[in-house]
Amino acid sequence: MLRKVEVRAKSLEDYRTIVGGEVIAEIRGLAESLKGARVVHINSTPYGGGVAEILSALVPLMCDTGLEAEWQVISGDSEFFSVTKAFHNALQGADIPLTDEMKSIYNRYSMLNAETFEGEYDFVVVHDPQPAGLLHFHGREGGRKWIWRCHIDTSTTFRPVWEFLRPYIEEYDAAIFTMRDYAGDAHFEKLAVIPPSLDPLSPKNSPLSEDECEKIVAGFGVDTKRPLLLQVSRFDPWKDPLGVIDAYRIVKKEFPDAQLALVGSMALDDPEGWYYLDKTSRYAGDDFDIYILHNFHGVHDVEVNAFQRDADVVIQKSIREGFALVVTEALWKRKPVVGGNVGGIPLQVIDGKTGFLVDSIEECAEKILYLLEHPEESKRMGERAREHVRGNFLITRHLKDYLKLFISMTNEPMSQ
Repeated sequence: MLRKVEVRAKSLEDYRTIVGGEVIAEIRGLAESLKGARVVHINSTPYGGGVAEILSALVPLMCDTGLEAEWQVISGDSEFFSVTKAFHNALQGADIPLTDEMKSIYNRYSMLNAETFEGEYDFVVVHDPQPAGLLHFHGREGGRKWIWRCHIDTSTTFRPVWEFLRPYIEEYDAAIFTMRDYAGDAHFEKLAVIPPSLDPLSPKNSPLSEDECEKIVAGFGVDTKRPLLLQVSRFDPWKDPLGVIDAYRIVKKEFPDAQLALVGSMALDDPEGWYYLDKTSRYAGDDFDIYILHNFHGVHDVEVNAFQRDADVVIQKSIREGFALVVTEALWKRKPVVGGNVGGIPLQVIDGKTGFLVDSIEECAEKILYLLEHPEESKRMGERAREHVRGNFLITRHLKDYLKLFISMTNEPMSQ
């Protein structure tokens, strides 16, 4: 059944010193015509990953502007989430055999969740492939406008899975993608391009002193006096943690004191994560300078914040990537990022200015070495990185984009 996620109240006014009064006034002006509009966001997990982090800020800020917004998550067991994880991989290009049993499992759980969807809403925003079948199996009752929001890179999909899901998602009144190229050949009445964002006032992004960071990081056994390389992401082949380990091993030949932390989050909707965590641990072997940590070790938002601030170099060596909110977080903390030249990472990492874009393990190691050897240049890049995020990837911009989309859909006739 669908379950409501409780969120902490937030005030738009608290962001004034970060984004300025003009931005706050613009948002208030846009929201005026939407006051009282009922909005529900639906996704697959209340924690773990960028979607949950965005909704934990976006939903309460929508409420603060006068909308009646809430957040719900679908239910499913391991067989359903194993199927949707396979779909996720296929939509990013993996060759996944699509069986009748997989289709049946997806449809069965979509129908079960659809049967429990209640209430009257002006806008229903459904996030990613896991709950994408809700509209089809529920029908339009209870939602005046339905929007599908895709957070992953669907520019080069495995066609059988795309063609299975496509009839479901094309029923929506609008679709949101991070980049226009991700929409592929699907047809939507309205298509919006809205990149993700971070909340600068969340526990993961709020200021921490250097002493606080060192104390937290040292608590996990890391030597804070030695160089620290860091990648924060789910344990997933698309994030290429094994390639990160290979790059670290090259760096270690020049910097024998270098350490590597791979920090992840085990999410409810990613059963494959445990397998890849084990694979990553075995690949690291008995190197005691590699720290593999996740939320079950007590690494939560504040701890991730501390690691990102304490790291000498932040890496995001993704092979495919919808956006990579962890890149945004590091850039906001004045850390240039060495990132894979894929998906939404180039939106954030301006090569040579806010970090480096790389296409191989060797290139990744080369750029890590450059940043370690040129700390002053790294600092200058970090300052540019923070301002790039301030201008483009904060939650206030994200909220403004949603309000504009809702306004554009308000006077349109309801789909039949």
